[in-house]
Order: sequence, then C-alpha cells, then structure tokens
Amino acid sequence: MANVAAVRKKLVTVCRECHRVVEGEACGICGSSNLSTDWTGYLVIIDPERSEVAKKMNIKLPGRYALKVR
Repeated sequence: MANVAAVRKKLVTVCRECHRVVEGEACGICGSSNLSTDWTGYLVIIDPERSEVAKKMNIKLPGRYALKVR
C-alpha cells in the first residue's frame, strides 16, 4: 500500500507581487506574504539582463517565476 504522504503532491506557492516561486511563508525577494497556489506558466530566468521576457516582466534577479498569478 502506497504511503499517502509520498503520493500527495506538494503545492507550489507564488508571490502575487513579483511572481517568484516561493518556498516558505513569505517571498524572499520582495518580502510579501501575499502568496497564491493559483498560477500558470513556469518560467526560469537565468540571465535577466539579456532576457527579453525578463525585461517585459520587470524581473531583475535570476530565479523561478510564474507567468500569470491569480
């Protein structure tokens, strides 16, 4: 019989302010605790200075982000 905890999917939270994928109770970048589990589009920014998507989303730091957060 499978362990229920092993089967349960981890909910990923995203900051509603800066769209950063967050682990914990608050965003480590902007400090906001306004988090959501309702988001779409996974984006990894490696070099924000050269990324056109990062410029359009006003992302200044490398990391994992969501495209749309509700």
